[in-house]
Amino acid sequence: MLAEFRRPLPIRLLRSLAILLLAWLASSWLIVLLLRFVPPWTSAVMLERQLGAWIHGEKDFRLRQHWVPWKQVSPWVPLAMVAGEDQKFPFHHGFDFDSIDRAIDAADRGRRLRGASTISQQTAKNLFLWNGRSFARKGLEAYFTVLIELTWPKQRILEVYVNIAQLGNGIYGVGAASEAYFHVPPAQLGPVQAARLAAVLPNPIRLHADRPSAYVQERANWIEQQMNHLGGPAYIEGRAAPRSGH
Repeated sequence: MLAEFRRPLPIRLLRSLAILLLAWLASSWLIVLLLRFVPPWTSAVMLERQLGAWIHGEKDFRLRQHWVPWKQVSPWVPLAMVAGEDQKFPFHHGFDFDSIDRAIDAADRGRRLRGASTISQQTAKNLFLWNGRSFARKGLEAYFTVLIELTWPKQRILEVYVNIAQLGNGIYGVGAASEAYFHVPPAQLGPVQAARLAAVLPNPIRLHADRPSAYVQERANWIEQQMNHLGGPAYIEGRAAPRSGH
């Protein structure tokens, strides 16, 4: 102990920081490992929205979400979200570098910076982080994306995503959304309804699955076409290749 205090202060500080960093890395991985088997009880994005409603005095705000196991979700729902958000999901390892390159090229040409986040990245962000575009958040998002991809199978990533994705104002996950918009359990959702849910993901506050605008309907139609092109629900298990000639 005496030898420890004889070390220069910067070395002691670096050692303490290294211990704290290792402890954080270990604890974050243990949480990700636990959530492979245990349904998340909430998410960072849900907590952020609930806190925002409280701060802004939204007395009528009510957060709706409940966990629905994979086998009780219509297979059209994860397929629609893959078709609309991340068609390479079954095959990449968390990052779609082709989409990232295209987004950077578009930004270089002066166009609006478009999103290139995969479903794995969105799951990491929704579950553990906050909304925003800072480098710190993007770095943490990449870290948790790697942890999730290394620890969870693809089906688990999709299962968590469809249960925590925001699908309306205060509505999170397919369980709450299917009941609020279509008045049926999520197992009974068909391809048309699933496509509408996926169509609102770019802006679930302004877009409505039950009262689709022309934009939502057009996007839902496109998602349905993509679902057919991908070969149906077998695609999300990596058992089907996109159909040619479309």
